Amino acid sequence: MTTAAQADSGGIFHWLDRSHTVAKPGFSRWLVPPAALCVHLCIGQVYAFSVFNLPMTRLIGITESAPDDWKLTELGWIFSIAIVFLGLAAAFTGTWLDRVGPRKAMFTAALCFGGGFLISALGVYLHQLWIVYLGYGVLGGCGLGLGYISPVKTLITWFPDRPGMATGMAIMGFGGGAMIASPLSVWLMQYFSSPTDVGVTGTFITMGLIYIFFMMVGATIVRVPPEGWAPEGYVAPAKAKKLVTTSHVHVDEALKTSQFYLLWGVLCLNVTAGIGVLGQASAMSQEMFPGQITAAAAAGFVGLLSLFNMLGRFFWASTSDYIGRRNTYMIFFALGLALYAAVPWTGQTGSIVLFVLFYCVIMTMYGGGFATIPAYLRDVFGVRYVGAIHGRLLTAWSTAGVLGPVLVNYIREYQINNGVPKADAYSVTMYIMAGLLLVGFILNWLMRPVHDKHHMTEAELKASMEG
Repeated sequence: MTTAAQADSGGIFHWLDRSHTVAKPGFSRWLVPPAALCVHLCIGQVYAFSVFNLPMTRLIGITESAPDDWKLTELGWIFSIAIVFLGLAAAFTGTWLDRVGPRKAMFTAALCFGGGFLISALGVYLHQLWIVYLGYGVLGGCGLGLGYISPVKTLITWFPDRPGMATGMAIMGFGGGAMIASPLSVWLMQYFSSPTDVGVTGTFITMGLIYIFFMMVGATIVRVPPEGWAPEGYVAPAKAKKLVTTSHVHVDEALKTSQFYLLWGVLCLNVTAGIGVLGQASAMSQEMFPGQITAAAAAGFVGLLSLFNMLGRFFWASTSDYIGRRNTYMIFFALGLALYAAVPWTGQTGSIVLFVLFYCVIMTMYGGGFATIPAYLRDVFGVRYVGAIHGRLLTAWSTAGVLGPVLVNYIREYQINNGVPKADAYSVTMYIMAGLLLVGFILNWLMRPVHDKHHMTEAELKASMEG
């Protein structure tokens, strides 16, 4: 059988193979960030899932919750399950993704994430919450993990001269996805609503199909560079700089290094501090400034935080190309520590302007931490297995997704139950967050280059390329 015949024997899906995604001469590398954005703007919807919570407590009662309707506490697990499976999928599929390439991974992510909406629509229609857990939580969460890491290595390979900027452009989309999904979800629920339906089923079906389409567009556009390609005028460094290696570390070997666990802690602590606040931003602002911040103003505050979360991803990741990843994280932890410690003071003095300003800056560093970590991993472990290593590191996000909200919610509840006014109930939490950032500062300060014994040999690298 000829080579062409063998390719054809792969069926209609042979275009998903990595060999069919190698860029031809004349392909512009600037088409790859939009391909990544097609995926990240879709999966960023997860940050806006809370808009469905209240309507899903009225699926039977329509105008108000009926005894058989789902409770908010039950619905809250949908988001948590999705974030947990995001981390698990990223961890366990990273090596597969490196092998099969970005197109097949994006294609699979589209089916999982969009399909999660379609299965959840069935769960809502049948009023079976376990189906929604399975659909959006498990399947959709797997789509989140695959979609999140699939463009990372490709972008870094296309932009060896600006890896931070490249990943920042894509991961910025994840932070901005909620800004599109939130109003779209509300509009669709209004469109599909009727006297006997709150409109969630129709909205899930529509959004699932929309996301499948746009994620498929990204999968179609994406390309990998030919072997040995480099940007015009770019000269790879002949020797490693401090904390920027020219060698490569296998993903399994990376797990044997202290650097992996230091970076795991760095990401986990940075995310824990930010995600706990992000999840309670509306309630916190209203309770710290009672009578001064209305529910509508609090909603605007949440939207503002989302905007700065998105902008921070591009700004800090791009800045890290010039000042270095380690220095960038030093700023995150040092400045973040000072701002978290100062938040209770803004409440005590009644300074809403400083409260908003401090949290906007904090959110830029929360988003910037996500966008800078892939380039940090590339600097420390090399580019060959950066996608797989990044996937395993994202288990830190899954951990933080549980730890952050638990710290904020349970400490607040404990304070209030012990007679502390709501306006002061967040003070202890903010000081704890500042303490966590101090630990993160120390972990980042301890970062050193990976020992040569962990580097792949030329023969091992060649064998991994051929495999």
